[in-house]
Amino acid sequence: MDRLQAMEIFVAVVEHGGFASAARKLDLSAPVVTRAVAELEARLGVGLLTRTTRKVRVTEAGARYAEDCRRILADVGEAESATSGSRSLVQGTLSVTAPVLFGNLHVTPIVTDYLQRYPDVDAHCVFVDRVVSLIDEGLDVAVRIGELPDSTLRAVAVGRVRRMLVASPAYLARQGRPQRPEDLAEHVLIQPTQVVPYPEWRFAEGGRPLVQRIRPRLRTTTNDAARSAAVSGLGIARLLSYQVADALAGGELLPLLEDFETAPLPVNVVHHQGRHMTQKVRAFVDLAVDGLRANPALR
Repeated sequence: MDRLQAMEIFVAVVEHGGFASAARKLDLSAPVVTRAVAELEARLGVGLLTRTTRKVRVTEAGARYAEDCRRILADVGEAESATSGSRSLVQGTLSVTAPVLFGNLHVTPIVTDYLQRYPDVDAHCVFVDRVVSLIDEGLDVAVRIGELPDSTLRAVAVGRVRRMLVASPAYLARQGRPQRPEDLAEHVLIQPTQVVPYPEWRFAEGGRPLVQRIRPRLRTTTNDAARSAAVSGLGIARLLSYQVADALAGGELLPLLEDFETAPLPVNVVHHQGRHMTQKVRAFVDLAVDGLRANPALR
């Protein structure tokens, strides 16, 4: 078996989480896939995968090698297409990850536009409120909210969002408007635990951090539920500005303690390094960057 085929098999095992699923994807037998990875490990002299009875996981060395394999295979594919004169390079399956509500509101319309423009591409959207590793889970593009750790991935800034306190006019008419973070102790609080998994909210005053311990009456694992509870008049919620933009515009929610907000959070489109991008990824990133930068909810 040649090295490029072995690389393709190894990448499929990493991306699909096992030998059997990779074999089905590539239309090969499971023993062929297993043997190809074993030969790669023997040639390299390092373990690429750890195997248990229930799961296959990529090692640190394997994750680095998988990334290199993706780059090499992408370069080979583009070189062959360029040599053959093919113009139909935007093809295959594109995988995108983003936070749940952000994905529903702002990424899905971009994916829909992308699929309509490029009929030879399928898409897989992974919308979850956790950071998903592009390398470990074999994804192409991520939209990240918040400061980014150093990595080999490329990040393109597309906007920013604020952490905001909001409440309905009915609640404020009933309970009054807090003037300082300390006043929150006298209010009904709604906490989306995916955003802040501990009982305190952070603010800033005059450039100095200010931490307010809270005792939420409602904790919820989804931002949608926290937003709905705030709109219904239950209490004060802390959410990101894009999550409540429509409710603020319609007067269903009002902003609170804006003078005490912390610095806005950056929004980035993250993908594998520039010259190694496939055409399908490059086309999507260009569309996503333009679309998100024009989005008023990210300003």
